Amino acid sequence: MWQDIRRIAALAWPVLIGQLAVIAFGVMDTAMVGRASAFDLASLALGGSIYITVYVGLMGILVALSPIVAQLYGAGERTAIGEEVRQSFWLALFLAVPGFLVLSHPQFILRLSEATPELEARASAYLQILAFGLPAAMLFRVYSSLSTAVAQPRIVMVIQVTGLALKVPLNLALIYGVERLGIPALGSTGCAIATTAINWVSCGLGLTLMARHAKLREFAIFARFCWPQWHAIRALLKLGVPMGLSYLIEVTAYSFMAIFIARLGDVTLAGHQIAANLGALMYMLPMSIAIATATLTAQAIGSRDLQAARLTGRRGVEFAGTLGLGLATLMWFSRPLILAAYTSDPQVAAVTTPLLAIVSIYHLFDALQVNAVFVLRAWKVAVVPTVIYALSLWGVGLGGGYVLGFDVGGISPVWLHGARGFWAANTASVAVAAVGLLMYLRWVVHVKAARA
Repeated sequence: MWQDIRRIAALAWPVLIGQLAVIAFGVMDTAMVGRASAFDLASLALGGSIYITVYVGLMGILVALSPIVAQLYGAGERTAIGEEVRQSFWLALFLAVPGFLVLSHPQFILRLSEATPELEARASAYLQILAFGLPAAMLFRVYSSLSTAVAQPRIVMVIQVTGLALKVPLNLALIYGVERLGIPALGSTGCAIATTAINWVSCGLGLTLMARHAKLREFAIFARFCWPQWHAIRALLKLGVPMGLSYLIEVTAYSFMAIFIARLGDVTLAGHQIAANLGALMYMLPMSIAIATATLTAQAIGSRDLQAARLTGRRGVEFAGTLGLGLATLMWFSRPLILAAYTSDPQVAAVTTPLLAIVSIYHLFDALQVNAVFVLRAWKVAVVPTVIYALSLWGVGLGGGYVLGFDVGGISPVWLHGARGFWAANTASVAVAAVGLLMYLRWVVHVKAARA
């Protein structure tokens, strides 16, 4: 047992640091923009929720490369890995086209929020700038999936930490302005410019390491040029589309929650943004464990050691659940300190306080469900988990949140009106997802072992 946990932890910690660096982008944007103005923070929350929806939905398709490469790596098929990566580059560029178009023309989505014209215009400017960084973000995802699948997450971590180091001065200059240099204060728009620039820097570094790093050079990714091979891309899409849909379902449950909460005003939306940002930050720990567990599980499957694959997946879920409980407890008792770090606005603080209590409970179930779904992906199982996500996150979470938050039919208690209703339903939805995914994972492992 402890040997499995040590292996998972050894692979998870650089993933965690890298993911914390990525999520720190959002934390930094939220904290810095929040101190600029509540209006800028609301535009960041609204625009950011739409960007994440588009990016994660498309990125989720590319994540299919990770279990495919991990199984090939476990089987010792190095040449095949290089071919899969080359085809993934083409797929990343194809997927970036519709993503760019949506982000460049987001007005039809923004109108769902019924935001003020001023807020809609600011969020639209934010998204149009981020559109130019999307192709770079997609190509970097190919590099990240490859490196993690072959148990080399540290070289991803280095780039992500480098990006964070660049983010600090860029945010300071672009959000608040530098009068001596003639840079105006751009608020949330400045965040978008900084993020787009860093996306391209990270992409360039990732491609360079693919060509020159000793651990990745053996796959001969740039040894030759090849045109798109549709049979290979279809294989990626067969696994990637349901995975992408599950990511899309997960993120739209949150982005549409932000869009609906925007109807309750800038202050309520700002409070929701803080809660969502904190929830995303806490999510990084179980997700890093999930990525490490899925990598080791897929490699064991590739080497035909199904017993090791079964035990590794189980230990990963148990490990994440235990740490999730500890982190949720810590967060519950640290709410006043956390709130003070995010905002000095008393109105925003009053809205956020009850949401943080709900987030602490929500995190425990989130830790379990993300590990279950990643282990299922290691087994190349993605369709049924997507259905479970749709029923729980859209049905229970988003639908239930709408009923409770807006008191549809007059059945919602007063203490669940507004953002609290959305977050309570969201917590119930991840609990349903966790139970469903864990039960299905147990059945899948049993069936795979029986067939073997």
